[in-house]
Amino acid sequence: MSNDHPKINFGKTGVLLINLGTPDSTKWLDIRKYLKEFLSDRRVIEVNPFLWKIILNLFILNLRPSKTAKAYKEIWMKKEDMSPLRYFTIMQTKKLLDKIGSKDIIVDYAMRYGNPSIKSKILKLHEAGCEKLIVLPLYPQYAAATTATVCDEVYRVLMEMRWQPSLQIIPHYESEPLYIKALSNSLKVKISELEWKPDLILASYHGIPQKYFDKGDPYHCYCHKTSRLLSETFKTVEIRTSFQSRFGPEAWLKPYTDVTLENLPKEGKKNIIVICPGFSSDCVETLEEISIQGKESFINSGGNNFDVVPCLNDSEDHINLLEQLTKKFL
Repeated sequence: MSNDHPKINFGKTGVLLINLGTPDSTKWLDIRKYLKEFLSDRRVIEVNPFLWKIILNLFILNLRPSKTAKAYKEIWMKKEDMSPLRYFTIMQTKKLLDKIGSKDIIVDYAMRYGNPSIKSKILKLHEAGCEKLIVLPLYPQYAAATTATVCDEVYRVLMEMRWQPSLQIIPHYESEPLYIKALSNSLKVKISELEWKPDLILASYHGIPQKYFDKGDPYHCYCHKTSRLLSETFKTVEIRTSFQSRFGPEAWLKPYTDVTLENLPKEGKKNIIVICPGFSSDCVETLEEISIQGKESFINSGGNNFDVVPCLNDSEDHINLLEQLTKKFL
């Protein structure tokens, strides 16, 4: 009787790195498809769903893809034919696999929006015999619009499964010593490369609407905690926190990065470094919004020198951090 039973893979552990997502290409339709999925998430846009659906489909998805496509074209990796975020997430996965992978441990990645989807990768791991699933959202600072929506999607996938794997979601790591050390080391490397001395280090995080904070989202506090811990390693250079990438007319967390960059030269801060601790991989927000638009704004406002610290990406320090976070639950 046992010989008639279909072969079932079991006994393995799957580690799934999950980042925000990326369009498949810089084509208008691919950008639109990605934006539609992203901006349809109720965790991201907390407004009347009926009203938002009209605004999104009639206006935003007809106007915004062209602007977004232009930004992606500025930073698209032509040789690899992919966005930097996808490239570095793939490299993080491969390097973490080299660290912890075995015949019983599989490491893979997914995107919350776009491809590869969370559902496709969870099902793939399940078919490979993963009875235990460890999910690592690549967001150091928890927010409902990032970490929580990853959890939502993971839960939705598991709700449809008859044989669910056990689940462990690795929590936010804004104050993990290895994370702070990695950020600190990246700053030291950047400063050692400069021929000028920075007057200020600006730690720029992705913003969220102020009303999300007012409702109890802890993201703002976690960002300031990271900046405070980082500043303890750079007591000779001021580190200031700001928030970027605001969208729409409502108030977001302040101070705004773009406004800060315009005002810093007026304060006599004409030589600055920007670091983006909340982004685990370089992406359109760091490479285009900060490195291109931000620099142009700062220089045009009277600044002299401007540089940006690369995100942790697939650096050795970052992979060591991901290994430590994961091994706690293996």
